[in-house]
Amino acid sequence: MEQIFAYIIQLGASVMMPILFTIIGLCIGMKFGKSLKSGLYVGVGFVGLGIVTALLTTNFNTPLDSISKIFNLDLKVFDMGWPAAAAVAYNTAVGALIIPICLGINFLLLVTKCTRTVNIDLWNYWHFAFIGAVAYFVMDQSLLWGYFAAISCYIVTLVMADLTADRFQGYYENMEGISIPQPFCQSFTPFAMAINWLLDRIPGFSKLDIDAEGLKKKFGVLGEPIVLGVIVGALIGAAAHFGDFLDLEAYRLKLEAALQEKNPQGVVSMTDVWVKYILKDILFLGVTMGAVMELIPRITRLFIDGLMPISEKTQEVVKKKFKGKKIYIGMSPALVIGHPTTLVVSLLLIPVTLVLAIALSKAGNQFLPLASLAGMFYVFVMVLPFTKGNVVKTFIVGLVAVTIGLYFVTDMAPAFTLAANTVFEATQDKAAQIPEGFQAGAMDFASSLFGYAIYACVKYLEWIGMGALTLVTVAMMVWNRMRIVKEEKA
Repeated sequence: MEQIFAYIIQLGASVMMPILFTIIGLCIGMKFGKSLKSGLYVGVGFVGLGIVTALLTTNFNTPLDSISKIFNLDLKVFDMGWPAAAAVAYNTAVGALIIPICLGINFLLLVTKCTRTVNIDLWNYWHFAFIGAVAYFVMDQSLLWGYFAAISCYIVTLVMADLTADRFQGYYENMEGISIPQPFCQSFTPFAMAINWLLDRIPGFSKLDIDAEGLKKKFGVLGEPIVLGVIVGALIGAAAHFGDFLDLEAYRLKLEAALQEKNPQGVVSMTDVWVKYILKDILFLGVTMGAVMELIPRITRLFIDGLMPISEKTQEVVKKKFKGKKIYIGMSPALVIGHPTTLVVSLLLIPVTLVLAIALSKAGNQFLPLASLAGMFYVFVMVLPFTKGNVVKTFIVGLVAVTIGLYFVTDMAPAFTLAANTVFEATQDKAAQIPEGFQAGAMDFASSLFGYAIYACVKYLEWIGMGALTLVTVAMMVWNRMRIVKEEKA
């Protein structure tokens, strides 16, 4: 079974999801052709999303690294990105069987009316495996602790998916019958609820009710996500050349020396420095970021086109077989990351996060997000239904959550490092290889409230933490069941 599920995961979301959707479509009575087409749309969506994400990581890692060196940052937690977290998650004894175990738990919770969500977002099961793997290594490779952490996270996430389903479906278009059982996204729901409640009680704050469309009206073309993308990308490019601006002659000589290795007669003039190198880099990064802002909404349309036939047929089957009882299909948050407010706020928060990480380095933060910045869009999936797309509110929620998340990653880094080193020694998986002299970190799930809360309970409270987590998990499960039963009777 380990080998079977390891193979399934290695296929990747772009291959795994079309197969899964085709099987689900056939099981609920759709024709093979229509099921296959739905699955392929979702698979192509993941391919497109991967390409766009690679645009960010490939083109912005070097300038962001340059910014780190310019400011002489001595941050010891290296941003490994989600591939390292996923590699650690699935290359352990906990991760190997996380899919069948969680699917079994999901089935039990469904038949006992403790949840309405069927979590078919198998690719993102690595989040549960990751926190389980971290607990496994922190507690001296204890399977008990590893599976306890993973299962607790899974149950809490299913309950949260149920509790937020109506808001999610009410805010986003064409999402009837869908919930989001991804723990990273659901971790920001408490922040959204608490901060939105506080902001609503500040006199005069309601005047700042600006959504993405309002931003366009207020600032014209400058409010368009594509134009904002160009501006922010260009600013990052200019910041990466900040050191070169201070000594242009030294930069010219360095470029000339590099050129003369290939062409002994090569000479770099000061005009070349400005036009061929600095200006070219700045403009390229600007247009690249603008392209990302424009392409993501177009790609997420593919997810919706693939999902809609499955969702509509599922609702039809549920009405017939379950006499109108609600069943939610748990899907990837990739469905909605193309929302204009998500794009605008993510774009604004990327440079702010970099500045924050630098500023907080004197206050205990040791993590500089680089590779993980491509995942910033996923922070806001469950925030928008509570802020109702208000750009100002959403930005404040994101700012608070990301600031706290930097410290979560810093504190979890030793455990992540232990897990990554052990996995690399056993598998030689390059994704888990940490650069010498650094510890491992990633915003993906390591910076989330759920992940850190479970980690802290396991590491610092041990058996008391296990008891507390058990009480919280069982209480949420029982409360959700009472709510479901009450609604069904009504």
